[in-house]
Amino acid sequence: MCEYCGCQEIAVIGELTREHDAVVAVISRVKSSIAGQHLEDAAASCRQISSLLAPHTEVEEQGLFPEMTDEFPDHIAALICEHRQIEKTLGEATGGAPDDPSWPDRLLGAVHMLREHILKEQDGLFPAALAALDADQWERIEAVRAQFGSAATTLA
Repeated sequence: MCEYCGCQEIAVIGELTREHDAVVAVISRVKSSIAGQHLEDAAASCRQISSLLAPHTEVEEQGLFPEMTDEFPDHIAALICEHRQIEKTLGEATGGAPDDPSWPDRLLGAVHMLREHILKEQDGLFPAALAALDADQWERIEAVRAQFGSAATTLA
């Protein structure tokens, strides 16, 4: 992932990146669980990803995205749409592995989308934010981070 532009020097971007790293680690467990037909393990991993993404998504959608929408409205709208699609599939595992035989394939599709989504943010949105946002905007984003915290430190 991107490490060349310096965007991770911004505290909130560094934290979002660490959360992405934690999610990517769990994605690998989802894939292994599905491959081994361990659907309850896959469901548990979905719940872990959801826990990681809950504060992360709030920081993006209430902090970073509003600051970037004027310059990149279509890109931000697409990222929000992806959030909803990923959340929907992960959310199906709230009570354990769903009985739906199509769920493992849909889950694999969702974690693939999530992985691509992370790359879009880290290789596109985060560096663009570094160039586009001023100190006041970063302070507003940091205030959102302070409000919602991070799950990465407890789940990684």
